[in-house]
Amino acid sequence: MKREITPTGVERVMRENDFIVSKTNPKGIITYGNPIFIEFSGYTERELIGTQHNIIRHPDMPRAAFKLAWDTIQSGKEFFGYVKNMSKDGAYYWVFTHIAPDFGSNREILGYTSVRRCPKRDAIAKIVPVYQQMLQAERAAGARDAIAAGTEVLVNLLKQTGTNYEELIFSL
Repeated sequence: MKREITPTGVERVMRENDFIVSKTNPKGIITYGNPIFIEFSGYTERELIGTQHNIIRHPDMPRAAFKLAWDTIQSGKEFFGYVKNMSKDGAYYWVFTHIAPDFGSNREILGYTSVRRCPKRDAIAKIVPVYQQMLQAERAAGARDAIAAGTEVLVNLLKQTGTNYEELIFSL
């Protein structure tokens, strides 16, 4: 179902009390989306259920950021981050996301729940240059080494600031 959508540059801003909620299976296939997710994505519930969650991926987001998210949640840990998503019509919306694994009785991962809320505008202003540097490195490296190049930018930033990823995110 993933189609090429051209970003429009039009921003949708989440309302302060909104929570976007979605659930996926372990492979990232959407199994649930609340009405606010449906609203901001611009897709119908029927279009969303059964598709990859990356249907809302904005091209301004570095691939390395999603690799970090997947590595974190697949290891059974929670992930927090700022994400720029893209609606069906090409508009974008920023979220502060929290993704948590959903565990079965034997601690096996049954899927993931993502809860997104309205991000702080000053945090977005701080994370955008980081994502731009990561994207630039990914593009320069080419498809085969893109994720490693983007990750290296982030790792170097963390070393310079003396923080880990989660500390960086919560400091924004």
